[in-house]
Amino acid sequence: MSSRAGTPAQPSDLIDVRELVDAYFHRVPDLSDPAQRVVFGTSGHRGSSLDGAFTETHIAATTQAIVEYRAAHGITGPVFVGRDTHGLSRPAETTALEVLEANGVTALVDEFDDFVPTPALSRAIIAYNRAHAGGPQADGIVITPSHNPPRDGGFKYTPPHGGPADSDATGWIAARANELIEGGMREVRRSEPSAVETYDYRGEYVADLANAIDVDAIRGAGLHLGADPLGGASVHYWQLIAEKFGLDLTVVNPAVDPTWSFMTLDWDEKIRMDPSSASAMASVVAKRSEFDLLTGNDADADRHGIVTPDGGLMNPNHFLAVAIQYLFTHRDGWSPDAAIGKTLVSSSMIDRVAASLGRRLWEVPVGFKWFVPGLIDGSVGFGGEESAGASFLALDGSAWTTDKDGILLALAAAEIRAVTGKSPSTLYAELTAEFGDPAYARVDAAASKEQKARLGKLSGADITADTLAGDPITARLSEAPGNGAAIGGVKVETEHAWFAARPSGTEDVYKIYAESFRGPEHLAEVQAAAKDIVDTALGG
Repeated sequence: MSSRAGTPAQPSDLIDVRELVDAYFHRVPDLSDPAQRVVFGTSGHRGSSLDGAFTETHIAATTQAIVEYRAAHGITGPVFVGRDTHGLSRPAETTALEVLEANGVTALVDEFDDFVPTPALSRAIIAYNRAHAGGPQADGIVITPSHNPPRDGGFKYTPPHGGPADSDATGWIAARANELIEGGMREVRRSEPSAVETYDYRGEYVADLANAIDVDAIRGAGLHLGADPLGGASVHYWQLIAEKFGLDLTVVNPAVDPTWSFMTLDWDEKIRMDPSSASAMASVVAKRSEFDLLTGNDADADRHGIVTPDGGLMNPNHFLAVAIQYLFTHRDGWSPDAAIGKTLVSSSMIDRVAASLGRRLWEVPVGFKWFVPGLIDGSVGFGGEESAGASFLALDGSAWTTDKDGILLALAAAEIRAVTGKSPSTLYAELTAEFGDPAYARVDAAASKEQKARLGKLSGADITADTLAGDPITARLSEAPGNGAAIGGVKVETEHAWFAARPSGTEDVYKIYAESFRGPEHLAEVQAAAKDIVDTALGG
């Protein structure tokens, strides 16, 4: 842990916004440098103009590629366009609108020029396409690097299902964007965005929350709630939520500042709006005794942080387990066959909760995109990731959002507190009393590029060990049990513990996620054994 982690940012930590925006408009990317090419990860194209990785050229080319992609796939409805509070988001939005306008594509921006959280845009697409079933379908563009530092920008394409695009779509769009840049941008059309249309993202999303959350119960309980947008896109949403539903809710920090000067530093002394990080949330946690429940969101509000008076900032895995246990016993409108969705690196406490509820567990690879089909058709009631991202069905069992919704989960925490009379931390303690108290951690291990490539292609059959930290191995997985998709690594399970190993996409390391229901000491043994098992399988 860095010595300055959790302490207020200093002037030397802040970006120069003018320099950042100037680089966006004037720096020309060098595509011979892989770091300056358009690359869509699990959350779109991200990078900084200061590194030549997020410039006007990138965004114009990517938007043109999206125009061509949607035309090739018969998507002829409007494009919902929203941005967060990062310094590069407004310039990128302007560029995207110029390209959409020149190509005759109708773009819908916020009616009040407000910031647009990722879940509000997902909800807008779902609502539009439901209302226009059989007609032209809409898709979207979200301009956000999520919780990334202030120097970064991000650009995501959202297909008509309202959730993250799959790798076929993002791969095609990135390849075409790079092709357009290499061609000197001659095929990229641009014009003044004078015919842009508007949509009330905030008003529609907030009004619709009553169809997903028991707001009457929250109001009736008289809870004193706090919400910290962490300077992100949800800032004006929380105020409207308080007003519309008559909640005693305080927006504890309504400031919006593209330098994020009010933040406390994350573990690595960087400014990062991560509501699951105790360091980034230090100033929020310090106020925990002032509220019955306090929550945080990241810059695009797709992640949540839950702070209780008795437990402080909850581990994301802990709150997921509590939310699942509550929702599947308080949602009569959901199908009795609706499954519980989790990524394979989420806590197996969820497995035990699912078994106690008699519900099917649907375990998928890392990436929220895998939950989209189930959330669309109602066969999955809840989908959650260990990194504090989740969404669930509306009260009637229909799709709410098909992307992560940090606002929804924060309100779910308030509903849980209101209906049960207990804090989510207390409820998690009850789960541990029933199922055991797992220790969970993620560590990194060094690996060359060649080893990472081999790890991504390993089969469960390549794991030859019979035991893990003293227990017989019960499963060796390279495909997710829920949908059979490759996990890009391996997962090894025993009765009491598990580990999963996946290559990092940005560093020469692989990530080891591990959990033990036998406590921290046994977890350390699992982690050490995991490294030995993986290194042996990699031939090193």
